[in-house]
Parts: sequence; structure tokens; C-alpha cells
Amino acid sequence: MIRFLKKAILYTFAFLLLLTVTGYIYLYVLPKGPKVTEVSPIAHGEDYFVMYAYKDSQRKSIKVRTYKPEQWSNGQKIVFVMHGGGRNAKDYLRAWTRMADEHNLLIIAPEFASKFSDITTNDYQEGNLFTFFGTRNPREEWAYTVVENVFDHIKSANDISNEHYDIFGHSAGGQFVHRMLMLLPEARIETAVAANAGFYTFPDESLKFPYGLRHSGTESESQMQQAYQKKLIILLGELDNDPELGIFRTTEMAMQQGAHRLERGSRFYKANRDLVAKNKWIFNWEIDTVANVGHDYRKMSQNAITWLK
Repeated sequence: MIRFLKKAILYTFAFLLLLTVTGYIYLYVLPKGPKVTEVSPIAHGEDYFVMYAYKDSQRKSIKVRTYKPEQWSNGQKIVFVMHGGGRNAKDYLRAWTRMADEHNLLIIAPEFASKFSDITTNDYQEGNLFTFFGTRNPREEWAYTVVENVFDHIKSANDISNEHYDIFGHSAGGQFVHRMLMLLPEARIETAVAANAGFYTFPDESLKFPYGLRHSGTESESQMQQAYQKKLIILLGELDNDPELGIFRTTEMAMQQGAHRLERGSRFYKANRDLVAKNKWIFNWEIDTVANVGHDYRKMSQNAITWLK
């Protein structure tokens, strides 16, 4: 009996090890993503291109959807629009097309596609700082760095001289945006709008990332001061107070931030404001609550434009 149990344990361990190694190779070693397109200028109206996500590696590609008004020209505003947990970049792009025409905005919507988006969040809204297995990724493979790479690509391919861009994200995209500002404050963002994020990374070095800054690599006061000097808008829907809306994280650490997105966003802003006041740092973050709007990326996009003009 004991011999049988030992064999069962050994076979189970071997199976789990094989499964882990296979999963790691599939997710992080084998090349993946759509076929890279030839470098060409962005067309008017809806368009897309596919580029390598990382500067020095061809292991991963990313599709980038775009919308360019007829009147847009070099030097006018560029807005990155970050999709939610559904990884539906096309839907988010189309939510911005009318506003793009009205305000002459070049819209860039990277698509962080994943077959496992229902169970993995590390690769997108948590910035790809860590693999699904908990090992640390190099900074050049952070999802935030990919946005900077896309900006370099469109500047080069379109002979654009813009030195900065704006960025908007809703839900999982709101998570992405506020973390990008905190963890990569040197990014060339002019104005960032983080709308209806499900939960936040608080400026607390005792809490492990993604709930706090511990192990995030952004634990120095100088980096946080740089982040606070950026313009970040925490945009909240007044009616986004129902945890049943969208995908809502209910872990113990997440629930400590608040019972719903409206409460969590308010507490996040206050925690940062109080830290800045205590240290007498510059603080360019603001909070805005949109009346009569819940967890709706289209309506939140329409209200975000006020901050991006």
C-alpha cells in the first residue's frame, strides 16, 4: 500500500511538473501573435498594423488598431485607448471615432490579445511585470514598455514629431493606466485618464504588488514623486457601485480597498493625496466622478474627452 502511494505521488508530481514546463514554454518561450505587417503610414479612418512588441525580440507580436481623421496632421493630439479585460480593442477604438473626428485626435488602440484572458491578468492590467508562474519579467517586456514601443513605431513610420501622447483606459484598462504612471513614470504621457478600475496598486510598500508597491521595482520616493508630477485623472462612474457589473476582483486584499469600484477609486485617490500632503510633494492628480454613469466604457470615454482637449 505504501509503495503504491509513493508511486502515485511520484507520478502526480511528474505530471504536474510536465504540465508546468509545457505551459511555461507555450506562454513565454514559443513565438506567438499575429503576422507582422509591412511598415507603412497609418491610413485615414480605421486601420491597423502588427509589430513586434519588444525592441530586441521577435518572440511576441501585437496588433495595433488605429483611427485617423482626414484632417489630422503631424503635431496634433495622439490618444492611446486601452481596452478592458475583454481585450476588445476594436470596440474601444470605435467608441472614440466620433470624438476623434470632432476633436481631431489620432487614436491608437493596442490589442493585448490572449487566449487565457479569462484566467490571467498578469500580462495586461498588471503590466507583465511577472509571469503567470510568478517569475519576474525583464523591464523591456513590461506591457507598459510595449506602449512606448508602439509610440516609437508610429513616430518613425509616419514621420511624426510629437514628443508626448495622452492615454485613456477603462476597467482593466484603468488598472493598466494608473499602474503605468506609477511604475513607468518616465513614459512620455502628457495626460492619463484611468476610468473605473476594478482595483488599484496603493502607494504602500508593505503590500505586495499588485495591491501595493512591494516587489514592483518602484519603491523609491523619487519615482513616486515623478509619478505625482504627471497629470492623472481618476475617473469614476457615480453608478459604478455594483460589484456584479463586469469582472470584479473579490480577493481579501481587493475587498480591503472597498466594496465596489466607486469606493475603491475614491480611497486610492485619497491615499495618494494624503501621502503627497505628508511629504509636501507636487501633486498633479485629480479625481472626477461622472454623474448617472456606471460601468460603461462608451459613456466614460465621452466624459474623458473633457480632460484631453
